[in-house]
Amino acid sequence: MLFSKNPTSRFLLLTLTFVLLLSFSININASDPTNSEDDSDDLEQLLALDEQEDQLPEDQDQESSSRFSEAEVLSKAQRIVLELNSDNSKRVIDENEFVLLLGYAPWCVRSAELMPQFAEAATSLKELGSPVLMAKLDAERYPKVASLLEIKGFPTLLLFVNGTSLAYTGGFSAEEIVIWARKKTGVPVIRINTVTEAEDFLKKHHMFVIGLFEKFEGSDYKAFIKAAMSDNEIQFAEASNIEVAKLLYPDIKATNFLGIVKSEPERYTAYDGTFEMENILQFLDYNKFPLVTKLTELNSVRVYSSPVKLQVYVFAKAVDFKTLLEPLQDVARKFITKVMFIYIDIVDENLAKPFLTLFGLEESKNTLVTAFDNKGSSKYLLQSDPTPSNIEEFCSGLLHGSISTYFKSQPIPDNNNASVLAVVGKTFDDLVLNSPKNVLLEVYTPWCINCETTSKQVEKLAKHFKGLDCLIFAKIDASANEHPKLQVDDYPSLFLYKAGDKDNPIKLSTKSGSKELAAFINKQVRPKDQAAKDEL
Repeated sequence: MLFSKNPTSRFLLLTLTFVLLLSFSININASDPTNSEDDSDDLEQLLALDEQEDQLPEDQDQESSSRFSEAEVLSKAQRIVLELNSDNSKRVIDENEFVLLLGYAPWCVRSAELMPQFAEAATSLKELGSPVLMAKLDAERYPKVASLLEIKGFPTLLLFVNGTSLAYTGGFSAEEIVIWARKKTGVPVIRINTVTEAEDFLKKHHMFVIGLFEKFEGSDYKAFIKAAMSDNEIQFAEASNIEVAKLLYPDIKATNFLGIVKSEPERYTAYDGTFEMENILQFLDYNKFPLVTKLTELNSVRVYSSPVKLQVYVFAKAVDFKTLLEPLQDVARKFITKVMFIYIDIVDENLAKPFLTLFGLEESKNTLVTAFDNKGSSKYLLQSDPTPSNIEEFCSGLLHGSISTYFKSQPIPDNNNASVLAVVGKTFDDLVLNSPKNVLLEVYTPWCINCETTSKQVEKLAKHFKGLDCLIFAKIDASANEHPKLQVDDYPSLFLYKAGDKDNPIKLSTKSGSKELAAFINKQVRPKDQAAKDEL
């Protein structure tokens, strides 16, 4: 799994934290000729150091002995992660059965966000006795190694199994990394045999799938195991004792049961389908998210790939969302598996602004509710107050197709005395499609390199044809205005909407000179009994 390679200055604090974490890292230098086994020796020494740190003096204050400081915990976690370099990377990967590698760059914010989760996962895997060796590589410092390992963006996670790489497809919290790593290295399901094991399991997992089977055999059980191996995100657990299983899912009434448990108000969801791998995985895809999901850069890929294609986005300040969350969960409960509810902090420009720009609302600071139908790439905007009742009505309208697709528009401009009329989304029908006159429309964007030249050309043509009453010249900024009948992919574009056939505009070449354009316009719009005036 990788992200874009572009550096960013976002989240300075996270970046500084990341640099601090790197200062605790191990740098294993395998080129030392005095010892060909430096990597393994150093790792053993560090693991021994961890054990010593766990044994605190008996006379130490009880409070300080009960926990490490945050820096000590991070330091310890980071020491478990092997730092690869040009000298040791090939040997470490070739000599270990399983190596989970994080390729990062010091300037990358997403790398900084992922590093603490990766380190925490390394600690958990060590405590579980996992055979997975956790390693990291500064891909910017060692670009040749990164290229050989096919690290093409930051961060990249790869699992090497006997030297062969496997792309990472799991989540990005410490718990999700642990689950994925264990599943891919032989532990797809945890068996729960006792009450104590069940209680311990509940402390460690905030979301899981529980399967209850009288015997761990048969077609239903095989489908359960196949689903556990195919799923990349959720921990599966199994039990044969119904009383033990009820500690994990209280409402179990019979064997051959499967349910998903989440740490939120809608905690328990039972599976009522046939035990087939595809059906089980589909059930999990539709039910694994909470009633309202907070979007982050680390979970965004999972959110966008959800099979629930109708997604409602709530943009609000964190303090405002606290009061809205509970009533919003009540609304979401009525649309489970049909509508996905997502919250984005409107103050977080990196997450909120790209969405709000699609609606022309990037400067908004107050709570907004939007929606996307990812099947048809349509977008919608709640244009009334974002109260729970209005949001529920909005969602019902989305499901029944009674909400109009939203097309962004700038405010209606003043076109008095303008030789080229400024058209916006709200006036496209009146000024272009419903106008009884011919309309020559220039479609441009502010960032278009060649648009300025075309705009000057259109201004010149407008002056040339000033006395022709049957022709209007107009322009529209496609970056800020939309219309269902204006679908343009390249800028600038010129279209002639003829008075008698507005549904089939003629596209003109923007590479033509003014004389050629004038001749074409004359031919298309001047009455036949008038002499063509095509010289500028």
